[in-house]
Amino acid sequence: MLATMGYITPEITGKFPGYLSPSAGLKFADVPNGLAAISKVPAAGWAQILAYMAFCEVSQEQTPGSAAYAGDFGFKVLTASDPAEKTKKLNAEIANGRLAMMAIIGMFFQDGLTGSAWGDWANYTASPLRAFENELGVQAPVGFWDPAGFTADGSVEDFKRRRATEIKHGRISMLATMGYITPEITGKFPGYLSPSAGLKFADVPNGLAAISKVPAAGWAQILAYMAFCEVSQEQTPGSAAYAGDFGFKVLTASDPAEKTKKLNAEIANGRLAMMAIIGMFFQDGLTGSAWGDWANYTASPLRAFENELGVQAPVGFWDPAGFTADGSVEDFKRRRATEIKHGRISMLATMGYITPEITGKFPGYLSPSAGLKFADVPNGLAAISKVPAAGWAQILAYMAFCEVSQEQTPGSAAYAGDFGFKVLTASDPAEKTKKLNAEIANGRLAMMAIIGMFFQDGLTGSAWGDWANYTASPLRAFENELGVQAPVGFWDPAGFTADGSVEDFKRRRATEIKHGRISMLATMGYITPEITGKFPGYLSPSAGLKFADVPNGLAAISKVPAAGWGQILAYMAFCEVSQEQTPGSAAYAGDFGFKVLTSSDPAEKTKKLNAEIANGRLAMMAIIGMFFQDGLTGSAWGDWANYTASPLRAFENELGVQAPVGFWDPAGFTADGSVEDFKRRRATEIKHGRISMLATMGYITPEITGKFPGYLSPSAGLKFADVPNGLAAISKVPAAGWGQILAYMAFCEVSQEQTPGSAAYAGDFGFKVLTSSDPAEKTKKLNAEIANGRLAMMAIIGMFFQDGLTGSAWGDWANYTASPLRAESA
Repeated sequence: MLATMGYITPEITGKFPGYLSPSAGLKFADVPNGLAAISKVPAAGWAQILAYMAFCEVSQEQTPGSAAYAGDFGFKVLTASDPAEKTKKLNAEIANGRLAMMAIIGMFFQDGLTGSAWGDWANYTASPLRAFENELGVQAPVGFWDPAGFTADGSVEDFKRRRATEIKHGRISMLATMGYITPEITGKFPGYLSPSAGLKFADVPNGLAAISKVPAAGWAQILAYMAFCEVSQEQTPGSAAYAGDFGFKVLTASDPAEKTKKLNAEIANGRLAMMAIIGMFFQDGLTGSAWGDWANYTASPLRAFENELGVQAPVGFWDPAGFTADGSVEDFKRRRATEIKHGRISMLATMGYITPEITGKFPGYLSPSAGLKFADVPNGLAAISKVPAAGWAQILAYMAFCEVSQEQTPGSAAYAGDFGFKVLTASDPAEKTKKLNAEIANGRLAMMAIIGMFFQDGLTGSAWGDWANYTASPLRAFENELGVQAPVGFWDPAGFTADGSVEDFKRRRATEIKHGRISMLATMGYITPEITGKFPGYLSPSAGLKFADVPNGLAAISKVPAAGWGQILAYMAFCEVSQEQTPGSAAYAGDFGFKVLTSSDPAEKTKKLNAEIANGRLAMMAIIGMFFQDGLTGSAWGDWANYTASPLRAFENELGVQAPVGFWDPAGFTADGSVEDFKRRRATEIKHGRISMLATMGYITPEITGKFPGYLSPSAGLKFADVPNGLAAISKVPAAGWGQILAYMAFCEVSQEQTPGSAAYAGDFGFKVLTSSDPAEKTKKLNAEIANGRLAMMAIIGMFFQDGLTGSAWGDWANYTASPLRAESA
């Protein structure tokens, strides 16, 4: 509440007159509002803040049971002689405090996001979020929405280019969406698509399958129309067409507001169409049909088993793992029979878990010869250890009887689950189906239930019942120890204490306390020099090493002299041996008798020792985070702009580093900062990208334009037409062909200077399309090549995957006759 008011008040009332620190010449007016104020508070100011906090803690009795402990400090505004009124006021304080905690977090977030601590959005003129909020396409209720941060750099040029690209993609998607829908509703054109090829419009299937039917001349017309759209009107940056206004009556107007509305509508419709066409592609690929009613998808593999037993609302036929993708009826029936049997066993097992807990156990002996009573058999998994050999024989014999006592061969009634039991069959077919479906559903539920019971049993050591009954569970062994605090309770997900060893637990707890203490000291050691500065004078007079010469963070390790390490180790040894810390001693449990961490009141002492463990855990997390930040950025604390020596900054201006990702190296290949290795890898990436771009085009082109006429190898009698598309082509390339490929690769390598430092090494071969006399334009083009190469590497991997999965490189699913996925349905 104080922090929230501290954020708001200076914005409304202004700041104090005069100096915050006369000695430092720092005025209150010099302190910015919000988080930025932290950097301006002098050391004496922090001391005053800490002193006031200490005063609040010690100036009034706050021990458990006191009025202040419960929140009643006797302030007139927060107390009352009427108990109900006092409770109401104290409740109000807690509620307001919760609201303030949410508010201050929101203010921190707003401050970090916008660079301003408080006020009207209209004041955030310097925020990157404002750069493009009045552009076309920024519409209610979302406003300017850029979750990926593409515009975070504030580049107007990049924004305009992306917006023009979005408009074009939207137009293509609107045409494509209409192209999907229209033939389904209106039918197709009469006559021929290609008279020379004898191809009628009626022969072209709807959806993705149409791609395989478009003749080469059709693709030429499509590309020519696209080129015409690009070059027939001025679309350079700054032109009306570049912003989407082509002068079409339907998309322009003499009224500027109306024109903006229409152009915004086009962008919005284009976005909707981009989503729609992706959905249609997905539906087409999934169901084999481009559009229409699910009832029309008769050839879809998803329909094969939708009327079988076990297919029930609301899920319908559900097979996310694709077990039935091959359409094999035999395999489906076998799996369904197996599922029914597993369900029956699970229903029996679930009832076997529950029943003894509710009704008790049978009287008498389970095995008279072994003197084993039913009462001696524990519930749950532990029962397994008590069943005698003869019992297992009876269980197996009963299972065998169930299998062989009735006809269960494929096609029989029993195979489908109908054993003629009155409870699971009926003379009414609909009623029988309902009952058999119910058995499958109950079996599925029982399979989930028994797995849950096994888990509970293994976790708690008890098969069923109230947590209060699990007195023998390993989870209960240490639930009253120090460090076990609400809301988590005793938390040991790794199961270190599963063996119930008190000795091991105590040893680990003592180790945790010590690690926590070291981490608290280390955390303070990271923070303090950044805030207060370093000690004056020398750390090592003999070595001429000043405290000021020691960098903050991990880098300090390299500066500590041998004598310093000796002192550190000696102090650690002193802490270990100067007080009794053997198991069972007070110090072993964390109580060294320090006033701040002990008390004559046992409850208060436990609270303090618990607090130390909790703070130590927090410090262990904090110091690990600081180590990570230090190792990642090369600086222990502060502003990213100061991390000039960070390995992450070494290559941030190189080719291929583009918004919105920036320099991205999650595997840490460049963590050593080696420029030589970076340049070598970048050159390799460029070459891989070029090969992938060629390979991608090599996959697509023969499918669209057909193959070369004549012979690939006259001497071998091998025609180009004999070479299959995709991966299978590798087996047909003759030895001389591989020689030519390798020779061309060698020519590309040696025909131009590519040594480190050369233009070609960085990707610039002087090709007109990839270079320019304008350095910025050349960088843009070379970046574009790297980006396209990355896309092509992803594309070619996808094509290899499709080829390996389906046996065909490209085209209609109907052509994948040799695919393993078609084995059962062909």
